[in-house]
Amino acid sequence: MSVARQEISGNVLTPQGFIRGKLTVVDGRVSGIEGQPISEGQARVSGEPLILPGFIDLHVHGGGGFDTMEGGNAVAEIARVHARHGTTSMLATTMTAPMADISRAMAALADAVRTHRRGGAHVMGVHLEGPYINPGALGAQPDFARPASVAEVKALHELAPIRLITMAPELPGNLDLIAPLRAAGFHVQIGHTAGTYEDGVAALQRGATGFTHLFNAMSKFHHREPGIAGAALAHAEFAEIIPDLLHVHPGAIRAALRAIPCLYCVTDSTAAAGMPDGDYNLGSHRVTKCLGGVRLADGTLAGSTLTMDQALRNLVGMGLSLDDASRRVATNAADFLGLADRGRLFVGGRADIVVLDAALHLTQVIVEGDPIDLTDV
Repeated sequence: MSVARQEISGNVLTPQGFIRGKLTVVDGRVSGIEGQPISEGQARVSGEPLILPGFIDLHVHGGGGFDTMEGGNAVAEIARVHARHGTTSMLATTMTAPMADISRAMAALADAVRTHRRGGAHVMGVHLEGPYINPGALGAQPDFARPASVAEVKALHELAPIRLITMAPELPGNLDLIAPLRAAGFHVQIGHTAGTYEDGVAALQRGATGFTHLFNAMSKFHHREPGIAGAALAHAEFAEIIPDLLHVHPGAIRAALRAIPCLYCVTDSTAAAGMPDGDYNLGSHRVTKCLGGVRLADGTLAGSTLTMDQALRNLVGMGLSLDDASRRVATNAADFLGLADRGRLFVGGRADIVVLDAALHLTQVIVEGDPIDLTDV
């Protein structure tokens, strides 16, 4: 149960800009924002706390040594780890696997999705990353790609609520499934694909709404063969990107920022996030964390160790304003899923809040009015 009333003083980032004053929380909602408008420059140099909307991560495989495919209490532990890094809402993301394994994982995810546990991020649902992907563009996904069907997706959805599906549009039948999946309420992203530019455009025309970890595990941009990456740069309103500065060069991130209005950040984090170097599970794969990255034995990048607070710092370090960086780690992801109650701080909205110091390190995290214990971060 959330704390009945809280007041947080500092520089509050609202949709209209920064306000120097205080934010009040009552019963898990923002009940008031009072103060005087100030510039971002003034907010950054004042030394007062910076109060931003909580981060939203739509692509989370693990953290703290736990993997979403494990079942049991794994997702609750993952949500706890990521909350301590500022993520207040997230999608638990599955791996490509035999359908029996996906079904078992989905059944285990249901409790975490339907019953929010205090101390962790709100698990809004599932991002089904595969198995409806191209076996020639697996990236770090295990080789269990399979044909898609609306009936199969709906059966999985009965086990745990699916919010987002990654698909390769060039596979036989997949393009024709996008419209019925959208009509059934699922968001569809283009990813793990060897498709052409034309395949990407056709998928958007059928109702696909985004791209999974832009530039990674998709056909590359070439000026005579633009590929799926070119379709995203030319036509996308939304796409996710991993800003760990390892998966995507800062120059490519800048290109995407110029081209895609609502580009948003994800971690694609694995069990290795928040853990020391060593070996960890990623679905049925064994991966190794070393030198800040996570890789398969052959050197292929296999998810990340990124957390959303570091994503924010990376963006600001690249030269983005704090306001713009906040949109990339919170607001745009909320808008992508059509969530009007979070991703921004306003009276009546969810009290999902992060408080940072001048160096952009977390000092407080609040999930729907509940303070998160940061003592072990």
